[in-house]
Amino acid sequence: MKVLRTPESRFEGLADWPFGAHYVDIRGSGDVALRMAYVDEGPRDGAPVLLMHGEPSWSYLYRHIIPRLVAQGHRVLAPDLIGFGRSDKPASRADYTYERHVDWMSQWFLALDLKDVVLFCQDWGGLIGLRLVAAFPDRFAGVIAGNTSLPVGGGSSPGFDAWLHMSQTIPVMPIGGILNMGTTRELSADEIAAYDAPFPDESFKEGARQFPALVPITAEHGSVAENQEAWKVLETFEKPFLTAFSDNDPVTKGAEAAFKARVPGARNEAHVILPGGHFLQEDSPAAIADLLDDMVRRTR
Repeated sequence: MKVLRTPESRFEGLADWPFGAHYVDIRGSGDVALRMAYVDEGPRDGAPVLLMHGEPSWSYLYRHIIPRLVAQGHRVLAPDLIGFGRSDKPASRADYTYERHVDWMSQWFLALDLKDVVLFCQDWGGLIGLRLVAAFPDRFAGVIAGNTSLPVGGGSSPGFDAWLHMSQTIPVMPIGGILNMGTTRELSADEIAAYDAPFPDESFKEGARQFPALVPITAEHGSVAENQEAWKVLETFEKPFLTAFSDNDPVTKGAEAAFKARVPGARNEAHVILPGGHFLQEDSPAAIADLLDDMVRRTR
C-alpha cells in the first residue's frame, strides 16, 4: 500500500479554521501505518459529540458547528476519514473498500476509548458511522442522522445515479466545486479553496473517486450482508435517534423514512427537515448545533 500525505502547509490560513490537528496511527492493509487526523475541541470531561463527514468533504464541513458546541460545554470530535482532509491517503483506488473504512474508523474509535457518544453523521459519515453504532451500541448515547442512509442493495435515486456517473467520468474532480454544487448558499472562493486543500493533485483523490462506487446499491455490491446485520442491531436501538435531513437534496431525499420506521429510538423523536442542500452543515449549522446540544442534555 503506497500512502500519500498532504503537506501541513496546505492547511495553514484556511478560512474560519483555527483548529489544530490530533493524530492516531491505525493499521492499513498489510500492517502499513496510516495516520488519521481529527479535531478534538472542548473539555475532555465534556459530553463527547462525534461529527462524521462524508464524500468528498472533510472535517472543515463542521467549522461553524464545532465552536457552538464547545461554547455549550461539550467535547467535540471531528475525524477526517482516511483518504480525506489531513488524514493519510492510500494512492490506489483498490486500497479503498467499505469494510476497510469501517475497520479504520473502528480502530480510531477504540483507540480514543469513546463512550456515551452523541453522533451526527451525514453522507458516508452515516454509512460508516451507523456501522460503528451497530458494532458498539453501548458506547453511543444517541444519534442524529442527516442526508445519509445504510443501503442494502435496494437501488438508488436519480440524484445519486447522476453523481455516480459524474464522479467516475470527470477527468478532473473539482472537490471544492462539488461542495459548492451541494449547498443552497454560495460558498466563497476561500471556502472552496479550503475544500480543495487536502488534494494537491489528482493522485490524492483516489478515495474520493472510489467512494461513490462503493455504495451498496445492488445485491452484487460488497457490504450488503454486513449492512443487513447492522440493521438488525439498529432495529433494537432504543436510545434517541433523530433524523435531520434537508429540504433540497436529490441524493438522499426520502431516506429518513427507513430510520423513522425501523429504529425504535426514532419513534418519539421530533424529526426535522432543515433548509439546505446535500451538505446541510454548510446551510444550517446553528440548527444542527442546537439539535446536538439538546440531545446531549437529554441523554446526560
